[in-house]
Amino acid sequence: MNEYYLETTVSGCYLVESPPGSGPFPLLAGFHGYGQTAEDELELLRNIPGSDRWIRLPIEALHPFINAKGQPGSSWMTRRDRDRRIAENVRYVDAVIGRVMAEQPVDGRLVLHGFSQGAGMACRTAVLGCHPVVGVMLLGGDIPPEIADCSRMRAVHIGRGDRDRFYPQKRFEADVARLREAGIEPVVSQFRGGHGPTAEYFDAAGRFLNKIGRG
Repeated sequence: MNEYYLETTVSGCYLVESPPGSGPFPLLAGFHGYGQTAEDELELLRNIPGSDRWIRLPIEALHPFINAKGQPGSSWMTRRDRDRRIAENVRYVDAVIGRVMAEQPVDGRLVLHGFSQGAGMACRTAVLGCHPVVGVMLLGGDIPPEIADCSRMRAVHIGRGDRDRFYPQKRFEADVARLREAGIEPVVSQFRGGHGPTAEYFDAAGRFLNKIGRG
């Protein structure tokens, strides 16, 4: 048996929510968790204080399926053909961000937010993508093992709930150490909760975003 691959075109969904006024505005791109949608990530971004001053850009993964709740959802990654999927995802996200930057009044500042599986996509976009970032926000998800140099992530906010069984404390501590080895002193947010954001997380994320926005 011989195995072949054929490149084809698929459509990816993204949402754009802009502040009132003519801008220019900074751009906040978000990546949802496993089995979620762009709408889920938009709701998360809306809950970060101060994000209403940013163009909010939740991007939906290219691989749709019906999740455990019987609802439509999408996935960023599978174990099969990992390197190929990473390259395809990065090209897709680069294209989305490039289009939004060309069509919207973006001031050049780009921050990436990733939740759970989307945290890995935020890291890959910052490190492997073509658009420089001023910061990355990671919630409940680890830095992918193939990321050799985290320095392109610039400034990082990394959050974990103290009862998060999907993102263990040891992995969280290892990611913090990786960032410090790359010369980044991350803003660490450890909050009471499980695998998902809480009011405590949103407050900390808002302070980070506000600081980046003033930079």
